[in-house]
Amino acid sequence: MKIAVVGCGAVGSYYGAQLARAGHAVHFLLRSDYEAVRRQGVRIQSPEGQFQVHPHCARRPEEIGPADLVLIGLKTTANGQFPALLPPLVGPESAVLTLQNGLGNEEQLARLFPAAQILGGLCFVCLNRIAPGVIRHIGFGQVVLGEFQRPPAPRTRAIAARFAEAGVPCTVTDDLARTHWEKLVWNIPFNGLGVAGAAGPEVLHQLAGSEGSAEDALPPGSPPGGCLTTDILLADARWSRLVRELMREVIAAARALGHAVPDDFAGPLIERTRAMGAYKASTLIDFERGQPLELQSLFQEPLRQALRAGVAVPRLAALCQVLERLADRQPAAG
Repeated sequence: MKIAVVGCGAVGSYYGAQLARAGHAVHFLLRSDYEAVRRQGVRIQSPEGQFQVHPHCARRPEEIGPADLVLIGLKTTANGQFPALLPPLVGPESAVLTLQNGLGNEEQLARLFPAAQILGGLCFVCLNRIAPGVIRHIGFGQVVLGEFQRPPAPRTRAIAARFAEAGVPCTVTDDLARTHWEKLVWNIPFNGLGVAGAAGPEVLHQLAGSEGSAEDALPPGSPPGGCLTTDILLADARWSRLVRELMREVIAAARALGHAVPDDFAGPLIERTRAMGAYKASTLIDFERGQPLELQSLFQEPLRQALRAGVAVPRLAALCQVLERLADRQPAAG
């Protein structure tokens, strides 16, 4: 397959590198990392084995042209670039697969291309980009693929097979919208609360609402006003309680919207998260680098949908307020 990767951060680079190693013609659309990747390729550091690939590199989408598969790994804060970046890559037979976080990304793509060409993918993986063209894979790696607003087509299973042949565990969901909500059960608490710690000791009281106490403070050993890794969020009873409450709210919202997420879905997620150790969710890294936060797709749109469905989500509403305040006072990157 000819594959174009748009958004070559941790997710795009990792899966693009896996597909390139399997022999596909993979083209990376690059900006700041162009020279580094052109010279040294993409290096994956992983407990499953180190490897390096040399994908085709381009600065402009016109240099790549139409691809069989367009793989989107952009941060959702860059979705406004879709009209400039994607049309040269998408032909009548192209499949457009977004691996982005949260809700609303497929809908934005459907404003540019026929809905039948659009797929969504959810990545259950621990990754960090540690240098230009260098990705650290910490664990996991599964991708779940689904069609936008329709059941899986033969094409979906064919793409899943390409991922599997490249060593990426890949399954197909018959309900992409439900699977998005299932991932939000993890993403909202661990991305959101991890950044919320930067608001200072008083944030626990605000997030806990009427059940909070004035004595609530950051966990012992964490710096005041610091972001919180997954191990801290689960080790301290106050943060762990908020993690579980947010998970329950997200599950209730999903069920009210008609998505059959089991009531006990949160438990196994928490146990898998314990095995990650001190993992920094992607929003923490964005915040620490002064980059825009994915507030719209990960937090605000789920909140809007929950409220529209008549579900009380006070913890999620408070979390959105905290994150919006932090984003407003965040210095610009660069």
